[in-house]
Amino acid sequence: MILHTLLDYEVLRFIWWILLGVLLVGFAVTDGFDLGTVIMLPFVGKTDLERRVVINSVGPVWEGNQVWLILGGGAIFAAWPQLYAVSFSGFYLAMAAILLALILRPVAFKYRSKRENVQWRAVWDWALFIGGFVPALVFGVAMGNVLQGVPFRLAPDMQIFYEGGFFGLLNPFALLTGLVSVAMLVMHGASWLALKTDGALASRSRLTGMVAAIVTIVLYALAGLLLWRFIDGYRITSTIVTDGPSNPLYKTVQAHAGGAWFANYAAHPWTLAAPLAGFAGALLAFLGLKRRWEGWTMIFSSLSIAGIVLSVGASMFPFILPSSIQPQASLTVWDASSSHLTLFIMLVCTCVFLPLILAYTSWVYNVLWGKVNPAEISDGKSHAY
Repeated sequence: MILHTLLDYEVLRFIWWILLGVLLVGFAVTDGFDLGTVIMLPFVGKTDLERRVVINSVGPVWEGNQVWLILGGGAIFAAWPQLYAVSFSGFYLAMAAILLALILRPVAFKYRSKRENVQWRAVWDWALFIGGFVPALVFGVAMGNVLQGVPFRLAPDMQIFYEGGFFGLLNPFALLTGLVSVAMLVMHGASWLALKTDGALASRSRLTGMVAAIVTIVLYALAGLLLWRFIDGYRITSTIVTDGPSNPLYKTVQAHAGGAWFANYAAHPWTLAAPLAGFAGALLAFLGLKRRWEGWTMIFSSLSIAGIVLSVGASMFPFILPSSIQPQASLTVWDASSSHLTLFIMLVCTCVFLPLILAYTSWVYNVLWGKVNPAEISDGKSHAY
């Protein structure tokens, strides 16, 4: 219990804010190339064999990559229960769309090659496209809405009331951030295919990835410009209590605070590393795809994704989920967490199991290292998709 005493409530809250970012980045990087790959499937695969090569490049690993999504959801549920309650209830239809798309993907993997009929396989190819495009778009749309504020309020007894609708989420800025998400994951998927395939398929993937990298840079810059000039942020106007009770209503918040989402960059210049990594990683991924730096390109595209995702958290800190209709109810790092003991127990479990997950994942990727061999897929004797 000595460690429990040393890690006070403020420190544990901050650690879990960092871990939430790590889990989101882990999901975006690992499952991101799965999503990007199947988005590209109907376009880069010109023959049935090429499309089977694309599918088999992610077939052995996509299920393991879903672990990061489960970890992220579990961490939000246990460490940030109010965030979980608001987001999973308010974004219910959006979450349902993501879930249906993610369910569609494994079904398509399993059934696509059960028949040799051309139309049958084409239908499942587009099903895989939907299974990749919808989650990529909706996750980005969600981030855009979080930056603008979500229409929820809290009663004095902490009961949550969400007063928005599904189509309200599809506003212009949120759709722009959704397109940023799609572009960066296509770039990541193209980097993966350039690493795992050869020949014409790899060439088309590199070209697609180069275009996606440029689109990522342009759209990310446009989203940043709009956020700076037209999207007002939030600012805490009362004394910030970092180790107080988890009750968001104990503070006061100024809404429509111009430039608030860029205040952290001015106060703590080191946080600029996140958006700079987003831009630099995409530019380096473009160069890597052009010059065929296969392994490095995956690292560069991963760096870009990490930078883009972390820039949202860096700009909003200490806010996690602002409220557009009751700013005082906005959830922050300091007033929306679980108890001190809960955060400590979760941290101990994370320190035990996260290294095991990383070690096992690294071992799996080492075993599966190398390019997909089209000959082994077409011989009809393998267990390929």
